[in-house]
Amino acid sequence: MILVFMSSTEDEISRRALTLALRIEDEVNPVALSGEYAPGAFALSLSRVIEQQAPSAVLAPGTDRGNEVLAHVAAMLDRPMAANCVAISPGDPATVTRVRWGGSLLEDARVYGSPLLATVAPHAVPAEAAELELTQLSPSEDGAVRVTEHVPATSAGVSLADADVVVSGGRGVGSAEGFAVIEELADLLGGAVGCSRAVTSAGWRPHTDQVGQTGTKIAPEIYIACGISGATQHLAGCKGAKRLLATNPDAEASIFASADYGVIGDLHEVVPAISAEIRKARGA
Repeated sequence: MILVFMSSTEDEISRRALTLALRIEDEVNPVALSGEYAPGAFALSLSRVIEQQAPSAVLAPGTDRGNEVLAHVAAMLDRPMAANCVAISPGDPATVTRVRWGGSLLEDARVYGSPLLATVAPHAVPAEAAELELTQLSPSEDGAVRVTEHVPATSAGVSLADADVVVSGGRGVGSAEGFAVIEELADLLGGAVGCSRAVTSAGWRPHTDQVGQTGTKIAPEIYIACGISGATQHLAGCKGAKRLLATNPDAEASIFASADYGVIGDLHEVVPAISAEIRKARGA
């Protein structure tokens, strides 16, 4: 039997996960959790159902919620988890094909242990109609962290996702204070400030500013990347940009391979020079 964690029967990605489960095994039990979303509480309830029903596999949609809840379940059960799968072959070990590196390649992997825990990539299979009753579960109250309030982020100016111009800084900016030149250029161009994962990991900028596979995916008219090396995960977030201008002191930085325009140099010299030329052209 396969247990499928679904957001709802109306959720397209959840129905795709259910479709893949039915292609693997005839006996499938779809479940959902009601109430305010709390990943720890959801996972605790799901873990108890797994212990009671002993499924051969547990599938969930490859959404932020599905991946988060199943990751918690994997930690609670001390089992491996395979994310963003497009094909699954049961067995011991099970074999999965999953999307990696921002969709640039597919990986075949063996997953040991039972039950198999896997999330299904959003477009792995087309959703098919299924006449199965969805079992509603209640989140556990046993001390799991719960979300009591959502506070919307406040930001001045244009949002990162909607901006026509995005100016991002990477590790090469050097510090939180170093972003002053990035902010100045973004302000002159009426754009938004972005950053790389290394910057958020260092605590220089909030995660809401991060561009990349695990941050915000953007599609501006122009993307200006300053002091960013060009990791695959970052490029996955900005590949929708119409034009990419990169500046980096390392002539071999991988971001230049994706750039329409490149400047080899210190961003703390290059970016203020660009800002100065913009002011000069505007007569400011």
